[in-house]
Amino acid sequence: MQASEYPESPGFKAAGTSQEAAQAIAGHARNLRARVLGAIASEPAGLSADAVADRLGASILSVRPRVSELHRSGEIRRSEERVRNSSGMNAAVWVVSPPLQNDGGAQ
Repeated sequence: MQASEYPESPGFKAAGTSQEAAQAIAGHARNLRARVLGAIASEPAGLSADAVADRLGASILSVRPRVSELHRSGEIRRSEERVRNSSGMNAAVWVVSPPLQNDGGAQ
């Protein structure tokens, strides 16, 4: 997979199982990414990836990469808040990024 496809398409770090997993989710990733963004946008204070997975009834293993893709594309950002996840670790709380400001320049 070419780097230019990420984050629009699932990425992988190495050929093998990582690549196979990315290819397996590719058909569903866009829809799940939209659902993840919708869940985060529905909560003004934001949500952790674990909370998003719980709300969507989805595996955290499929939600975390979608959060990474949304972050990489600039659609969400980390808030200053952290919460405990199911493993007892501190986890980032994600919020929707503000839209880019139009500086009045050429379009």
